Amino acid sequence: MSDTQKLSHARKGARGVIVRVGDRASTDEHALELERRLLELGFVEGARVELLHEGLFGRDPIAMKVDDMRVALRRQEAASLTVRFEPARPA
Repeated sequence: MSDTQKLSHARKGARGVIVRVGDRASTDEHALELERRLLELGFVEGARVELLHEGLFGRDPIAMKVDDMRVALRRQEAASLTVRFEPARPA
């Protein structure tokens, strides 16, 4: 995974850098509020993320490391974050 995609599509162990928070074209009040909350939690452009855990049912919620902090989000919320993923490491 060395491309840019939504964080909601990531699997456990994926690492990358946030390149966009929210949808810049959106004027939806709910989307703008979610973007504000994500920014307050440290999901800012340039922050390093690593997916640490996926829930058992539907792989939801997900737990991740954002810089030096651990945060859990629903995949629906993670879809607001675009990440440039590092290539997968060989096992």
